[in-house]
Amino acid sequence: MKYPMQFTSPVFQNNDYLPKKYTCDGQNVNPPLLIGNIPKNTKSLALIIDDPDAPSGNWIHWLVWNIQLDTKEILENSVPNGALEGTTSWGKPGYNGPCPPSGTHRYFFKLFALDTLLNLQSSSTVTQLLTVMQNHIIAKAEIVARYSKK
Repeated sequence: MKYPMQFTSPVFQNNDYLPKKYTCDGQNVNPPLLIGNIPKNTKSLALIIDDPDAPSGNWIHWLVWNIQLDTKEILENSVPNGALEGTTSWGKPGYNGPCPPSGTHRYFFKLFALDTLLNLQSSSTVTQLLTVMQNHIIAKAEIVARYSKK
């Protein structure tokens, strides 16, 4: 029996509120993420965190690719060994947490299992990442966090 790839966080449940610590109102560090059931033909993993509710359109909070297969957890405030970070909507690489101007926004944490390592520069954008990944996605897992300024 085939089981789907697992992607969770010990600090929030799917569709739950993200703790303030992981936002611009807190320490602005990435939350810990847990990975399991990676498909057999996977060569690397990629992570995209975005906010489709942003006033200016889909806002990219974090891009990470070439995550090694032995990565079972992305630790809080860390980048997996050997992985590369891309340019976010802030114009620089690295995690920048939720910081909605108003209202409650949804933050999609998307994990992709890929059949290849990606040949991309760390200055690459989400468009470049999605283009290169396009024909290499074996599986996808997703969790959603919510956040609103109080």
